[in-house]
Amino acid sequence: MTALDHLVIAPIVIPAIAAPLALLVMRRRRRVGVAISLAGCMAMLVAALALFGIAQDDAIRVYALGGWVAPYGIVLVHDRLSAMMLVLAAALAMIVMVHAIITAVDRKGWHFHPMFHFQLLGLNGAFLTGDLFNLFVFFEVLLIASYGLMLHGQGAARLKAGVGYVIVNIVGSALFLIALGLLYGLTGTLNMADLARRVAALGAADQGLVRMAGLLLLTVFALKAAVAPLHLWLPRTYAATTPVVAALFAIMTKVGVYAMLRTVPLIFNDGAGAAAWVPDPWLMPAAVLTATIGFLGVLGARAMREQAAFALLGSTGTLLLAISCWTQATTAAGLFYLVHSTLAGAALFLVADVTLRRRGQYGDAVVASPRFAEQQATALLFLGATVATVGLPPLSGFVGKLFVLQTVATTAAWPLIWATVLGTTLFGVIGFARSGSAVFWKDAPEGDAVVCPDRSRAELIAPCALLAALALLTLGAGWATAQAQATAAQLFAPQRYLSAVLEEGR
Repeated sequence: MTALDHLVIAPIVIPAIAAPLALLVMRRRRRVGVAISLAGCMAMLVAALALFGIAQDDAIRVYALGGWVAPYGIVLVHDRLSAMMLVLAAALAMIVMVHAIITAVDRKGWHFHPMFHFQLLGLNGAFLTGDLFNLFVFFEVLLIASYGLMLHGQGAARLKAGVGYVIVNIVGSALFLIALGLLYGLTGTLNMADLARRVAALGAADQGLVRMAGLLLLTVFALKAAVAPLHLWLPRTYAATTPVVAALFAIMTKVGVYAMLRTVPLIFNDGAGAAAWVPDPWLMPAAVLTATIGFLGVLGARAMREQAAFALLGSTGTLLLAISCWTQATTAAGLFYLVHSTLAGAALFLVADVTLRRRGQYGDAVVASPRFAEQQATALLFLGATVATVGLPPLSGFVGKLFVLQTVATTAAWPLIWATVLGTTLFGVIGFARSGSAVFWKDAPEGDAVVCPDRSRAELIAPCALLAALALLTLGAGWATAQAQATAAQLFAPQRYLSAVLEEGR
């Protein structure tokens, strides 16, 4: 194997090295620790971009750890979908890390940088792994790191929300293990490619159990994606944590969606008997409910962070409206919207962060306040982030929603999807117009001067970078659409995945 062949493991190895190194040097040489952390993010972005470039040849590459090939050993699978998610995670992490350093959020606790990298380790591992047990392991790694990050900065409200977040995820992990036990008992394997082959070969006596296992597995992924009615943990958790951490968490719900995309067309496809397209009956109604609850929450939110959390929930619902049709075309639209909604959700949290830092005692509450520093600049950032989130022209949200509406037009459920997308867009526009006019337009009664230390304009760099990324996604929409279509085509050709993974072991 050449050095280039080993590059696929770099997104896991880099944070695995950066996290303990940062932890070791942080207390005595803080600047060195920060430099290691930042360099780790940069190296991860370079590796992810290189893997994305390599994946352009449309080949599916398999990396067998220790030379133990599938289905007996642990394998990493490098294809278009994993490469896309790696780039998205690395780019988001780089921007959020820069913001955390500039705003000194990372100084509120010694363990911010190690936890940040352990979180990336879990995310990258989940995107690359080729078997369900290691997907569970990487889920646990990212969840354990997220518990620490969620509580970063402390506070009673954060601790209270954190307890609920931990309990929900422990229950999810227990259900995940039960589903894995059922699948392993039925098939004797947890390698995704081998599992797809063996599920298709199960007899009539096992059809009920395999359907139950599939339903349980997809329920866990729905919990991770905060799909209604399993969404209650998200608004409270994301609104309570530091906005910087919440911006990184914008990709957490997408891990659940990624797991659905990875497993359903591969394992629970037409050949899976009673478990074929197992989430089909409930995923679309749940997506409609999620989008509606999310954007109604935007309408009624009392603080900018709460509004951003509900907007993230609503965008996940919109994304799942496309995914739940389970066609190649709608999945391509969903993949484009996945990238857009992650960046837009993170931008909302960072805009809320720079605004609350300048409003002193008013924080991010949706109430009028006296004028504050850089009010016009933050208002413009808020306008850009909200236009992107609700899907108005000219930013990529409009392109993404148009792509979704166009591709679902050939499905039987198009009236429901169109009504949901257009209706929730209206809720979003009204909700953000209400909060924007209260926070940036109206003046509070005299005598309520903002009490706030001077803030650096450098704090605006990260929100600007996210909006610039959204602008680039808009300008390159043609190229991005072609990438999404090629990725969806690879996902809906499961035989290619099976051949790549299993023939490696022969």
